[in-house]
Amino acid sequence: MSAHGAPQPLISRAAGALKGEAIIPGDKSVSHRALILGALAVGETRITGLLEGQDVLDTARAMAAFGATVTRTGDGAWTVRGVGVGGFAEPEDVIDCGNSGTGVRLIMGAMATTPISATFTGDASLRRRPMGRITDPLALFGARAHGRRGGRLPLTLVGAADPVPVSYRLPMASAQVKSAVLLAGLNAPGITEAIEPEATRDHTERMLRGFGAVVEVAEAEGGGRLIRLTGQPELIAQTLAVPRDPSSAAFPMVAALLVEGSEVVLPGIGMNPTRTGLIQTLREMGADLEARQSREEGGEPAADLVARYSALKGVEVPPERAPSMIDEYPILAVAAAFAEGKTVMRGIGELRVKESDRIDAVARGLEAMGVRIEETEDSLTVHGMGADGVPGGGTVATHLDHRIAMSFLVGGLASRRPVGVDDAGPIATSFPAFGPLMAALGAPMGAEDDAA
Repeated sequence: MSAHGAPQPLISRAAGALKGEAIIPGDKSVSHRALILGALAVGETRITGLLEGQDVLDTARAMAAFGATVTRTGDGAWTVRGVGVGGFAEPEDVIDCGNSGTGVRLIMGAMATTPISATFTGDASLRRRPMGRITDPLALFGARAHGRRGGRLPLTLVGAADPVPVSYRLPMASAQVKSAVLLAGLNAPGITEAIEPEATRDHTERMLRGFGAVVEVAEAEGGGRLIRLTGQPELIAQTLAVPRDPSSAAFPMVAALLVEGSEVVLPGIGMNPTRTGLIQTLREMGADLEARQSREEGGEPAADLVARYSALKGVEVPPERAPSMIDEYPILAVAAAFAEGKTVMRGIGELRVKESDRIDAVARGLEAMGVRIEETEDSLTVHGMGADGVPGGGTVATHLDHRIAMSFLVGGLASRRPVGVDDAGPIATSFPAFGPLMAALGAPMGAEDDAA
């Protein structure tokens, strides 16, 4: 069942050449952080290009529930009048974060060092996801969590009355955990440290500096990366332009690579080096991906990308690249199905605790398309069938996961027979314009009874 109603089955079938310009929505990761830091700043933060998907709208409502004034002023344009660090008020109702693991985990971090209580819930998918990886480090600051077995939602978090700074070594490479620790450290005196085993997306560090916090980054003793935050700053309201989301751009980009004769332009895509692992991997596979007019938008590097049909070959993806493309493995696996030779993806165990168990969901989806796979606890091997060799014809279970739904709809555009997904409803959480955008490029997608 969809996150917000009855299931919405959708089917895609072989497309002619995809052509045109794909205007991708704002970066989801940056959008969440812009709203949260705007709510913790003093003054009025103005945001343009905000992603208006359900995940981000849920975060906007949460910031209002904690006392910030959040106003939509136009298409993608929002203002947030903040309450200052430590100024969150206790919400009167349960905070519903819908499908967003990023939203709930970052919000928990932001409130954990304020002496208030809040109860968090979400949709069926989010209620299955582990929160202990967040509540364990937040307990070091003095916060207390009371949830379901396994630390799952619904969960009540009681903020620390007398927070202390912490030095926390992350057991896994997770931008969400790192960001929650740093946001909690804002209202703790002294220096809070987050030590990550591998570099993950650094949007939080960049944006904290932009709002006036002192953040230092260095190599950690014994390996990894050390981020040090000076607590209790006065964050100053900013004017932010959100770059376009590279994770959302992945779907029309890969579609162009797979469908013969295609050329698609994707303007203003975020090119943060902690987010470009998919582009690097696709280029290694032989993808014709051109970056034009490199520039900076909202403190983040950006460029216009041009994707053209390409004959892909299988590769081995190094495990250390996983943090820079963790959300893109489902669409990479679909691309790998159309490559010559096998593609091996290792070190991807983190995918098992996303919106769904993405390793399992991708494996079962590829099998439904007639593709041979090998799966372990933290790896996936796809035996590519070449540009014209994927049978298609199956229906993929999405498990309320927007990226699974979009990935396999893209796969259907280059398969010999149509590919269906059981529920396209969750796509609205991150990319509400996906269907119309793909249709404008020439991609045939529709309800099952519309498919010939």
